Amino acid sequence: MTRTRTRTRSGRRTDRRARPLSAVAMAPLALVAVLALQGCDAIQNQDPDPTPTASDLPSPTVPVEEPPQEPAESPSEPSASPVAAGDPCGIVSQEEAETLADSKLNPAAPLDETCTYTGLASGPSAQVEVYVGDSARSYLDAERGIGHELSPLSGIGEEAYLEDGSVFFRTSEQWISIRLVRSVPPTETRKPLEDLARTVAARL
Repeated sequence: MTRTRTRTRSGRRTDRRARPLSAVAMAPLALVAVLALQGCDAIQNQDPDPTPTASDLPSPTVPVEEPPQEPAESPSEPSASPVAAGDPCGIVSQEEAETLADSKLNPAAPLDETCTYTGLASGPSAQVEVYVGDSARSYLDAERGIGHELSPLSGIGEEAYLEDGSVFFRTSEQWISIRLVRSVPPTETRKPLEDLARTVAARL
């Protein structure tokens, strides 16, 4: 216990003993000390940040490569037949016409629904004519009208007829006629005309 000396107004010195701190005054200080100690313990006991392991790390996303897609094939459009396209010179080729005529011929000369291969000036007299559509049907009707004999042929289009120097056949509702002009007996041209008609009908 400490003593303090003080002077009174009369100049006397009096001794005062310092009173000890009461329990009420000591309580806040004790509470502060306890809280400080708890804080230190919490800091000491706190685990350091754990180092993430490989299993804790998110696995990288690997992009899945899709197989290259092949461009879609556009459906092939069927080519129009020479008859549908109105191309009489596409029905009988230059080579076929020359085989039928048994001689060299000039290049094809188209005119509306007809195509004509004429003979060379230096060669034998020969000519191949091709008719399609209304021209072929009109030619057939004209031959029937003048009473020419028409022999039916089987296996050529929907229907077919043969006469001396000419053959007629219908395929896909379209008439086609091939006429051969040669200075030979008609009996020699019937078989070549039938064979050519059969080949053309199968191709159309």
